[in-house]
Amino acid sequence: MKNLSNLSLLEITDILTKELKNKRVVSFLVKNPDLDENATSLKEWVALSELLFCKFLMPIKKENNLIELKFKKLDSSNSFHTDKVIQKEEKYGIESKFFKINKLEYPTFLLAYKRALEAVNVKQKKHILNLGINKADEFLLIKQLLTKDEFGKIQFSGVDFSKTAIEYAKSIFTKENNVNFYIQDINLLEELNLPKSDLIISIGTLQSGGINYKTFLMELVQKHLTNDGSLILAFPNSRWIDNELIYGAKAPNYPYSEMSILFNDIIFAKKYLQQKKFRVTITGREYIFLTATKIKAKNISK
Repeated sequence: MKNLSNLSLLEITDILTKELKNKRVVSFLVKNPDLDENATSLKEWVALSELLFCKFLMPIKKENNLIELKFKKLDSSNSFHTDKVIQKEEKYGIESKFFKINKLEYPTFLLAYKRALEAVNVKQKKHILNLGINKADEFLLIKQLLTKDEFGKIQFSGVDFSKTAIEYAKSIFTKENNVNFYIQDINLLEELNLPKSDLIISIGTLQSGGINYKTFLMELVQKHLTNDGSLILAFPNSRWIDNELIYGAKAPNYPYSEMSILFNDIIFAKKYLQQKKFRVTITGREYIFLTATKIKAKNISK
């Protein structure tokens, strides 16, 4: 175990990068930030471990105002991005690695989504449509935020092409007659003949393969959203590796995070919705949340 307490962060990074090529876990000593205000904080060590595609293990106090840190290299093969399933429809189904992820336990997702729901005044909505509902985490948070009466006054529709995910979602909301789930390819959304919604939510779905993103988004607004409706769209700016949420969108042909495609999609949505008289905000971190609310025309008295 090396004492790296007197080295610069650049030197430390170079050493760890080299050691991680041959080791699954690397241990090293640094200054204890609780005892030295000039020492690198644990927050920054956590950030470094993520940038090096590692899991940050529990620090151990040592003598001489030092702590032992351990970085454990993530297993890149343990990811739903590389998950092999027999049926395409079950890529995100109950047996997939994706299904085991609980986004509501990740603060950067939870708080950004909660803020978006507050921005659209979710308790005043009448019909909420979620595209790519999976196991219904997004509906579950709404239920936790609202009173029983507020939740019961809203009609919820969740759509997903995974039969097993929809069956699980139904089992979570067995007592709620106002929550309905549909097994359907969202490209064929019109076949469900659902009424227009005053809130449409889609988390990490619109950029999926097989969806003509720009055309689909415009048709979603024109055909499935009420005139005064709102949207919450979330775009992944992250990857799930070995049960860790790693910041940064992965683009083809780049060994590091490259976010041009992500930004292009977000800016297109923002410009289009602004043209349609929506107020648009962009928030979040590992998931970028685009929240759009209709701008109400002011009454001008003569």
